[in-house]
Amino acid sequence: MPAAITPPLSFAPLRDTKVFSPWQLGRLSLGHRIVQAPCTRMRADKVDRGIYVPGERYVTYYQQRASAGGLQITEALDICLDASAYPGVPGVFTDAQLAGWKKVTDAVHSKGGFIVAQLWHTGRASSPGLRGGAQPISSTTKPMPGSYLDGSDCAANPPRPMTVEEIHALTQEWAAAAKRAVDVAGFDAVEIHGANGYLLEQFLHDNINDRTDAYGGSVENRCRFVLEVVEAVSAAIGADRTGIRLSPYNYFQGTKDSDPNAHWAYLCEQLAGLSEVSRPAYVHMIEPRFDEELDEQKKMAALAEYTAKPVNSLTPFREILAKGGIVFLAAGGFDRVNMVPKLEGGLADAVVLGRHFIANPDLVARLRNGWPLNAYDRSTFYGASPPEKGYTDYPVYTVQAVKMVGTEDKAEVAEVTVAA
Repeated sequence: MPAAITPPLSFAPLRDTKVFSPWQLGRLSLGHRIVQAPCTRMRADKVDRGIYVPGERYVTYYQQRASAGGLQITEALDICLDASAYPGVPGVFTDAQLAGWKKVTDAVHSKGGFIVAQLWHTGRASSPGLRGGAQPISSTTKPMPGSYLDGSDCAANPPRPMTVEEIHALTQEWAAAAKRAVDVAGFDAVEIHGANGYLLEQFLHDNINDRTDAYGGSVENRCRFVLEVVEAVSAAIGADRTGIRLSPYNYFQGTKDSDPNAHWAYLCEQLAGLSEVSRPAYVHMIEPRFDEELDEQKKMAALAEYTAKPVNSLTPFREILAKGGIVFLAAGGFDRVNMVPKLEGGLADAVVLGRHFIANPDLVARLRNGWPLNAYDRSTFYGASPPEKGYTDYPVYTVQAVKMVGTEDKAEVAEVTVAA
């Protein structure tokens, strides 16, 4: 009898490519370079206004997707009350939330995996109605275009600029949330959310930040808040457990910087030049081709129309960060085909996948072995009824039946039936 059954391959397995080579991220020794992306799923249980706790379905969801030597980044987590105010989004600011996350991290660790908490504040992206009536905060009084999640008009409910004292206080809140996430909830590291049009990026983009104080005007001033948060979080938990997500080419939620190539190059130079105790272990960036509203062709054409010296590539940022020994993670539209040249060309240390991880709890095994992937259901990305739908009910790829021929002494596999 054969020792193991190997199903017929549908795609080239990636087991012998750089995708499955070991790498180091700060203090974490990882076994492959497929990273689960932070994807908001809105499945947490409500305890009180603005307070949502990760329950048992969270344990199942993250444990399903964990793998030996693998890295997962959680959905964005509130650092304090009203950091997001979105329904079903959990935080790390109450004892119940931290206890819930500890069950998640224990479950991931039981499979030999590692898990990072992404920490955010949404700023002007959330309405007063979702914040108990409190006005949103931002770098500016400029509202987002369109409507908030609750349907209220953004222009009729604009943000107010944060005071310098509030910026300093929130910087320390970020650090405190990071310490709770690591020391109490058991996360292996944290990722500061500085992307996708949320609070920190509202300071970075020059079409939003119109301040005239030390946190606005020049690119040096616009980067100040982000750099101070990185330094504060690194001081709280260690630079080797600190990362940050950035999206220089982002259009989401009204962001459109006049010169992302130059401005984010400056930010990367500052990150790479931080002292060893403050320099983040990694930077996680989103490819210019990725956009929430435009397809790849239209997005790249739009960037080429307005950006100065339109390089529009993550490679220059990667090269700057490498001078400081900062690991580089790339996200945005990766699949089994384009991840291989990205890694083998040295253009990233790891690739970050979201939609395929949502639909394939065993994504790592499928890519390793060349098995086909489940299709994802966009209608269940941001909540569903019941909440398990499109969350914990995607099937794994399994051997369903094996037909043997021959005698007991000399048997051969005649047919393998697989099911997903």
